Amino acid sequence: MMTTIEKLAELREKMKGTGVDAYVITTDDFHASEYVGAYFREREYMSGFTGSAGTLVVLPDTAALFTDGRYFIQAEAQLAGSTIELMKSGQPGVPTIEEYLYDHLEPEKVVGFDGRTVSLDFADRMLGKLGDKKVTLNGELDLVDELWADRPELSHEPVFELPFSYTGETRADKLVRVRASIRSAGADARVISALDEIAWLLNLRGNDIDCNPVFLSYMLIADEDCRLYINDAILNDEITRELAVDGITLHPYNEIYTDLRRLPEVIQTHKKTEQVTILLDGCQANYRLRSCIPETVSVVDEPSAIQLMKAQKNSVECENERNAHIKDGVAVTKFIYWLKHHIGTETITELSAAEKLESFRKEQKGYIEPSFDTISAYGPHGAIVHYEPTEETNVELKPESFLLVDSGGHYMEGTTDITRTITLGALTEEEKWAYTLVLIGHLNLAAARFKHGTRGENLDYLAREPLWRYGLDFNHGTGHGVGYLLNVHEGPNRIHFRIMEERRPTAVFEDGMITSDEPGIYIEGRFGIRHENLVLCKKAGKPAGKLPEVFLKETEANGTFLEFETLTWVPFDTEALIPELMTDRELQRLNEYHKNVYEKIAPYLTEEERIWLEQATSPVSKKYHNKI
Repeated sequence: MMTTIEKLAELREKMKGTGVDAYVITTDDFHASEYVGAYFREREYMSGFTGSAGTLVVLPDTAALFTDGRYFIQAEAQLAGSTIELMKSGQPGVPTIEEYLYDHLEPEKVVGFDGRTVSLDFADRMLGKLGDKKVTLNGELDLVDELWADRPELSHEPVFELPFSYTGETRADKLVRVRASIRSAGADARVISALDEIAWLLNLRGNDIDCNPVFLSYMLIADEDCRLYINDAILNDEITRELAVDGITLHPYNEIYTDLRRLPEVIQTHKKTEQVTILLDGCQANYRLRSCIPETVSVVDEPSAIQLMKAQKNSVECENERNAHIKDGVAVTKFIYWLKHHIGTETITELSAAEKLESFRKEQKGYIEPSFDTISAYGPHGAIVHYEPTEETNVELKPESFLLVDSGGHYMEGTTDITRTITLGALTEEEKWAYTLVLIGHLNLAAARFKHGTRGENLDYLAREPLWRYGLDFNHGTGHGVGYLLNVHEGPNRIHFRIMEERRPTAVFEDGMITSDEPGIYIEGRFGIRHENLVLCKKAGKPAGKLPEVFLKETEANGTFLEFETLTWVPFDTEALIPELMTDRELQRLNEYHKNVYEKIAPYLTEEERIWLEQATSPVSKKYHNKI
């Protein structure tokens, strides 16, 4: 096997042969997916860095890998000795990829990449920054493919259909809504390349990306045409027939590029003018797609309307998600009980603990697979935000400190994502102090009541304030949207204090959006703590307590208010708390949550597990701290 240094040397020879002065390798597949199938892991192959986010830039004499705060520690370790410089994106003094290229390229040079794996938005940013140097882009190259001798094949796993009892809306009705959005934008058609949008729209699910139930495909939707570009071998006869009934025609996966080149001939339009207008989302559509569209076609780059439709779960999806989280709560609660009763009496490692948790989920009816690779991080490993144990890093758990477990599952009823930081034994005062502050922030955000029009940037302070009070912080978002039996991370809802620098803001919170609530703290070399539940945004009920009559008219005039309904039901570790750091209101929130945990989860446990859960969820007060 070649070393990273040898791979870089071969790539540079390829660059010379094709007249490329810089080569960019993203983490993306052809659909701007967050996680990608084995075929697409070119950046991992070239750099050795295995994180889910990062971009490698290779020049004749240097190379740099850009990644975000979730992966700084991991990337630093995996890039050691590779000659690749780690660029900590978002940190003071660290350039963007475009700025880095600008600083390292002479005028009239060429930046190469595989245009199918670079978003139109990213390509536009490069052109915008490098334009005054007359640097050009070549998006027709896949140089890594020429080096990767044993590259895995493109995935083509079977697709299955979700019945109405899980989706709450038919494929035909969804198409009506999408077509209406195209017309309202004054356009004739839309290109859809985001895999989760296609899966949601068609009420189909697949398995072409680990832990993401999607399938490789594109769609081209017009008023009277609906084309699905897919390897039809992954569709059974019944699904093929039902798609045809809904007016959806099947075409080979890669034919999308050919059809876009002859776009005016492909789509049917009744407009009197010959001018055709097509919509695409530059943050999701790849550079090659845009390059194929003729100049005679008007292209409008705007966010896909499907993203917001998909994020607002309907009543059927919401009720199913509640049921999925009961099942998941039972599995994780059983796991915590098992762990606390076996730690110190038998050998348990990070990997074996993750396997045990998976076995509890498999006992639940309707369970399909994990929604992402389980983070099972003991002690110092907990400080690596997205640490995933391997055979090389796997360590034995001891009856001391914390095990941070971030995991989730796909059920027929929906997708879950939960983090619990579990006490394994004796804790230091600083571990308890940090645990308590993070939990306060988590509870504060979960209790938020806010006016319609609020975005995640407005809510983030609720979770970070207990840490910011002491000059502490965590280097990741506080919340992300979650799909319905789809990607565990989805937009447009997001909670983070940083206003996104990209041209598109985060979404206003709407009724039906599911978002994570997951503040944390990470002390490198010591420990990491994160508390995560999923919450459902919904219209707020009447305010608690009696309001003076003089204010009643004011409340009616102030518009719609929203609040969060907690979906996740698993106890927090009260033996890790310092109750004196919490206000009475914060303790009340914790005790009310634990009361609900016991009521919802206890009926599904054994007698021994119920007795333990009753103790684990017993009220906590400043005068008496129950130790279990």
